Amino acid sequence: MSYAPYVVAGWICLIGIYGIVTSTNLIHLALCLTVTQSSTYVLLLAIGYVDGGGPPIFKGVKLGTTAVDPVVQSLTLTDIVVSVTVLALILALALNVHKRAETMNPDEIAEMAG
Repeated sequence: MSYAPYVVAGWICLIGIYGIVTSTNLIHLALCLTVTQSSTYVLLLAIGYVDGGGPPIFKGVKLGTTAVDPVVQSLTLTDIVVSVTVLALILALALNVHKRAETMNPDEIAEMAG
């Protein structure tokens, strides 16, 4: 068993978290969050991968044939949909903050009431 996909997922996550921590722009912050979320795709697909496994289509295939886990693939697709939705919400909030505070720097945004 190779641990390379798990290492890659960890590095992608760390790069995204580093970008989130050092971000000085709300758009950059949203993109770094997307990078961090994309590490979960790699992790989920690495968990569901089977050496020598074929696609999870069983019509016309003899019994006992090795296949990858289709549940993990569907979870990855669900994760992508959730990621896009969260990114759209964050970008909409960033545009609203820019309209009210006239800045995209999180450190320069004054506390707003109401």
